Amino acid sequence: MNNVPKLHAIVRLIKNGHHDDPLSIRPLLLLCAASAPHSLSYARSLFARLPSPDTFAYNTLIRAHAQFSPSYSLLLFSNMHSAGVSPDYYTFPFVLKACGRLQMGHEIHSLIVKLGLDDDIYVQNALISFYGCFGLVSVARKVFDEMSERDLVSWSSMIASFANNGFGYEALDLFQKMQLLGEVKPDEVTMLSVISAVSSLGALELGRWVDAFIYRSGFDLTVSLGTALIDMYSRCGSINDSTRVFDKMPVRNVLTWTALITGLAVHGRGREALGVFLEMKNSGLQPDHMTFSGVLVGCSHSGLVDEGWQIFNSIKNEFGLEPMIEHYGCVVDLLCRAGLLNKAFEFVERMPIKPNSVIWRVLLGACVNDSNPELAEKVKERIHELDPYHDGDYVLLSNAYGGVGRWIEKAEMRASMREKRINKKPGYSLLSVDDAIYEFVSGDNSHPKSKEIKEFLVSTIDSLRVEGYTPFTSNVLHDIEEEEKEHSLCFHGEKLAVAFALLSFSDQRTIRIIKNLRICHDCHCFMKYVSDKFEREIIIRDRSRFHHFNKGSCSCQDYW
Repeated sequence: MNNVPKLHAIVRLIKNGHHDDPLSIRPLLLLCAASAPHSLSYARSLFARLPSPDTFAYNTLIRAHAQFSPSYSLLLFSNMHSAGVSPDYYTFPFVLKACGRLQMGHEIHSLIVKLGLDDDIYVQNALISFYGCFGLVSVARKVFDEMSERDLVSWSSMIASFANNGFGYEALDLFQKMQLLGEVKPDEVTMLSVISAVSSLGALELGRWVDAFIYRSGFDLTVSLGTALIDMYSRCGSINDSTRVFDKMPVRNVLTWTALITGLAVHGRGREALGVFLEMKNSGLQPDHMTFSGVLVGCSHSGLVDEGWQIFNSIKNEFGLEPMIEHYGCVVDLLCRAGLLNKAFEFVERMPIKPNSVIWRVLLGACVNDSNPELAEKVKERIHELDPYHDGDYVLLSNAYGGVGRWIEKAEMRASMREKRINKKPGYSLLSVDDAIYEFVSGDNSHPKSKEIKEFLVSTIDSLRVEGYTPFTSNVLHDIEEEEKEHSLCFHGEKLAVAFALLSFSDQRTIRIIKNLRICHDCHCFMKYVSDKFEREIIIRDRSRFHHFNKGSCSCQDYW
């Protein structure tokens, strides 16, 4: 709502001399609350003129500060309590909002119960959101289940609590229950939470159903909905659907363009990401820090070193922004992927801001991939000063030694990990089959069809050898015989997942796998051969990007 008429009304009241009249101050306070944050200081001065502020006055000030100055909201609530002014149903939703932003205030619920206000729908809705902010989803669900009546906010708040805390399937189940009961119809806020749930699951078919539901229900393709759908499709592995939504949107903002740029980047379509970035500039919109991160990732994943340098330099020279630590990290990654490790090391050493352990870790990983243990040792020392107990650093340096056959140093590094009780983060691969999620880890025997899966996988590998596939045994960083290395490679989690998918799917559907670690060279090569032999598209999302395998090639063009 335009606040200009409201501000004019304030001016008229002041000119008429009514700003000291308690009855006139009430509407003034409401106008200031609606005009926050710009009017907060004036609201406080008006409040100070009241000789005995009542519940309404306190509620109005608490509401006005809950979002923009939550600590002041809680101070007002404390003063309200000290002054003996009784809170009511309207007080606690905003007090809880302030507490949620500050991550404090668990005792508020007890006070609500003590005052007998816990059966009010507005307070209950606020409690659901409050507990969702803390990740206490089970407590939020208990409040939701005990409600005698629920409105749209109740359902939306509970769905959001699930979605925001990684309970994607629970969020979608609740949304389905909401549909079946038919008590309320979802609004845009509800659908944004549903889209978020689908994004976290990477479930493309569910995403397409949600997209169709939005269209059937007559929702306008607003900037918020469109941007969320673009991001959802990207996370679900269908960047073409992201582009389709983008093209349909009547209005776009910086976040919309950034979502598409980032999506193209992580799908290995760096030149397209760069093209969209230039198109965005030509449209007159100013890119923000997130936009620059997205386009730099695109350059990095596609080997566009010169273009990446130009983008990085333009952040300050053309747009007047200071590069953030994330942008420096993108440049390090850009150089490392291009094999320019020494240049990357020098770049980090000369950074005007102190590099964090994440940036050094990017360089350490590149040293392993490039079999450069000498530089890896230098980098490890830098990381040790910042974060001495991170398991990944020890694993990477250990792998760097193994990659060049320095088994003694590798064994010493592993022994150091055991001595310091540092455990390696286990890798896993997730596969969705008929609404069920299956998890596979390297050498796993826990699946009921484990024997069948492994036999099929061994048979597949044997048949692929005839077509030219050779296990990339340098990925096995142990001092063992070549035959043992091949056996170790055979049962990596993503290979087991693909074998199970081929056994489970009778049709030619796309196989979609999510990994928590970077895909290794051997599995990457294996997937290309499988996609060609079985005429199946395989999409693997590892910890940093998507790989689309089709007809014997990968979207990354073997550059990742």
